[in-house]
Amino acid sequence: MKTYLKLFAVAFFWGGTFVAGRFLAGNAHPVSAAFFRFAIASICLLLAVWKTEGRLQKLNARQALAVAALGLTGVFAYNLFFFNGLNLIGAARAALIIALNPVAITLCSALIYREALPLSRLVGIPLSVVGALVVITQGQPLQILSGGIGRGELLIFGCVLSWTLYSVIGKTAMRGLSPLAAVCWSAIAGTLLLSIPALSYGSLSEASHFSWMVWLSIGYLGLFGTVVGFLWYFEGIQKIGPSRAAVFINFVPVNGVLLATLLLGEPLDISLLGGGLLVVCGAYLANAPKPLFWRTS
Repeated sequence: MKTYLKLFAVAFFWGGTFVAGRFLAGNAHPVSAAFFRFAIASICLLLAVWKTEGRLQKLNARQALAVAALGLTGVFAYNLFFFNGLNLIGAARAALIIALNPVAITLCSALIYREALPLSRLVGIPLSVVGALVVITQGQPLQILSGGIGRGELLIFGCVLSWTLYSVIGKTAMRGLSPLAAVCWSAIAGTLLLSIPALSYGSLSEASHFSWMVWLSIGYLGLFGTVVGFLWYFEGIQKIGPSRAAVFINFVPVNGVLLATLLLGEPLDISLLGGGLLVVCGAYLANAPKPLFWRTS
């Protein structure tokens, strides 16, 4: 139960990242936002490691390769796709595309790790995706087709691919590493990779002109969207597996709309309540400890 509560909290924090990311889209370059987010996160993670584990675990050759892959996919690529995508499309449309993550992760986990796909999970995952679709499109799911697929949508699809690889690789990377050490190493690797385009663009110079609201948004992304979110998500992967942990990503768009309602004054309508119910029911079915439907022979 504790693991599921943490994953609910992760979905809440990540829902807030769309609000913060959309704000930063007009006030900071995507490279700068991504670099400072993970620079802050890396410092916080190192402090957490030293306080709880005494030192950062050393990596063997296999672990170093896995951590480098985590930094490349879940930090470097994901965040460049994320911030550049939010420069071109709205947070709601981006959140809808991100809701495709569980399907992609489940399919990859089934292929790579031979994870079982019981009928309840096959029903629950698409049901929660449909719920997210209803929430984001305010009860008119067909409107997503009217705008076509542009560069912004393709960039956010890049987020889906990056996060799918990150989640699947994460299961291998944690062999012999604590979740905290794995997240810390991946954040450091991603920050080093992000420092290359950041230095090339001049992010340090740009940072001197950031307002306190920009730094507050970056701080939120670094601490709650990254340190707490990544750590608890990794714990979820370790305890219940990538595909089941990934189902909770479907709560992210729901929470994003809720936070937009609270922070931006957007109306709370029936589509949010109905879509949220579908997400909850879908997540329950996908995470049921025992099959909920009879199997036919």
